[in-house]
Amino acid sequence: MLRIHFSGNDLAGVRMAARPDVLWETILSFHRLRDRRGSTVYGEWRSEARIRLGSETRILAALVPGRGYFPDFLTPPQGILGLDEGLDAIRATPPSRLHTELALIGAERPGRSGRPAVPAALRALADGGTEPLGRLLAALRSYHRAAVEPYWTGIQARVEADRAMRGRALLDGGAGELLASLPPMLRWRSPVLEADYPVDRDLHLDGRGLLLQPSYFCRGTPVVLRDPELPPVLVYPITHCEAPTVRAPGLPSLAKLVGHTRSAVLSAIGDGGTTSELARRAGVSVASASQHAGVLREAGLVATLRHGNAVLHTLTPLGAALLGGGGAHDRGTRCDAKGYARGYARNGPVTS
Repeated sequence: MLRIHFSGNDLAGVRMAARPDVLWETILSFHRLRDRRGSTVYGEWRSEARIRLGSETRILAALVPGRGYFPDFLTPPQGILGLDEGLDAIRATPPSRLHTELALIGAERPGRSGRPAVPAALRALADGGTEPLGRLLAALRSYHRAAVEPYWTGIQARVEADRAMRGRALLDGGAGELLASLPPMLRWRSPVLEADYPVDRDLHLDGRGLLLQPSYFCRGTPVVLRDPELPPVLVYPITHCEAPTVRAPGLPSLAKLVGHTRSAVLSAIGDGGTTSELARRAGVSVASASQHAGVLREAGLVATLRHGNAVLHTLTPLGAALLGGGGAHDRGTRCDAKGYARGYARNGPVTS
């Protein structure tokens, strides 16, 4: 059980991550690559990623065990800015921190002294040499390009859709309502957020607030950093299920977009809206708004989240780029894993 303890200042400091974190998604996807669970969501992705992976992943396997602790330095806060920024932050990790965190991987297999020993495969890295660290950075970059980058547009769309749902909860009821809207493995019992977790742990925020980071590849339980002195972050899984796939548009789908009404519905989505809100903003009937939103979803411009009778439509990055007049998007990018975030329907008809 994980218990995160909030003060009044901590509630005021709760915030949502602005976008998916490239290093959290990379490291957590490596977990998903090796397990056999979640085949409906991750099965096709696993098959395709394994075909692409031609580089050596031995160092990643040593750093990121199938279960349990992996080093905090692998997921610095700069990962939210992009892969290059995140890798630069890993490169700047002090040698003393490298050694301390790598020794924790061997905590269950202590050395002759009875203290945690750095696993043999990681001793060169723990010594802080530039060459072993360079090999790690190259392995992370190579793995990301093969297993994460081709799916990034879809990952981003799903994470942004989850953010839209949490944002509506925050607007409707404040930070407490936002925490109460999180997936079922997280339970808000003010002033404590409880979570299913592989070990028993208490995390006291001590006025620092909490960053909520929704993740596509997080599964089953949330993840927090082990070092209590680091800025608190809670990585939680978006909820996956059988839902329309966010995919790159083809010519037949784009042809359906021609027409004033459908363009008006796309523009009406803005930062997210229910079908009724779309109808009101675009000046059409609810049935018409639903129909047009369905076509936009098929074209890869809209993501739709459902929970019971509640529905929220949000723009995908491609849809937002189209409205903004931008022509740049990741061509050929597709999200093969089906899934959508759990809807917020309180008032309506996701280990390191």
